[in-house]
Amino acid sequence: MSPSLRRLLTTPGTTLQRDTVRLQLEGGREIDVLRVRDPRARRIKLSVDERGARLTLPLRASLSIGEQFLQQHRSWLQRQLQQFQSNDMPAPLVPGTPGLLPLRGALLPLRWQEGRYARLEVDADEAVMHWPARASEATLRRMLREFYEAQTRADVGRWLPRYLPALPRAPSRVRLKVMSSQWGSLAPDGSMALDLALVLGRPSAFEYVLVHELCHLLQPNHSAAFWHEVASRFPAWKQERDYFHAEGRRLKAMLRQLL
Repeated sequence: MSPSLRRLLTTPGTTLQRDTVRLQLEGGREIDVLRVRDPRARRIKLSVDERGARLTLPLRASLSIGEQFLQQHRSWLQRQLQQFQSNDMPAPLVPGTPGLLPLRGALLPLRWQEGRYARLEVDADEAVMHWPARASEATLRRMLREFYEAQTRADVGRWLPRYLPALPRAPSRVRLKVMSSQWGSLAPDGSMALDLALVLGRPSAFEYVLVHELCHLLQPNHSAAFWHEVASRFPAWKQERDYFHAEGRRLKAMLRQLL
């Protein structure tokens, strides 16, 4: 990597500085580690999530000290990556190759069929991808995003009428996003954001997140009164929260792999 690319880049309007550093693991495999200089950090920290490896440096730490820290923790980092990536992840989708399509807590067998237009059809047993000969990887990613957005909106449209009568108002808008840590949020203007990865998990967990955000229309906090509102509408909310603790990282990682 050239010196100019290795230099930390300051993002306009923020105090964080980011770049990437290349690290060779045991066995010769190389990975990119996101390096972040954070003025709030008090110590050097190495972490792994669905986006990969991240090295956080406080302002006083030099780049050479950070790279030494990476080298000293190579074995730990490799174990974390292997544990994370081996967590029942389906193989990436390859045009023309049978695979598995995650949807609503299941992995549907996916077969490819020649077609004039790119189109994805699903039923209870399988998914069929109609695929033109000249379609590209970008076409696949775009179509998968549109498919998951349509499936997500269909689920929200099925559940929302059940809860609206007991609420002071409906959400002003529902936005679908790829979220790094949250599953949903409700803005002060009443607009709701939902993570697109929700449609990959079991439907009851998705419905719980929807109820959770709707209850913020009544209680804009996480007080005892808020949880009372949640429990009165969704008594099994604790089981779904536990589900996200166990499966959340895998769901988010699957979505990022697909898109």
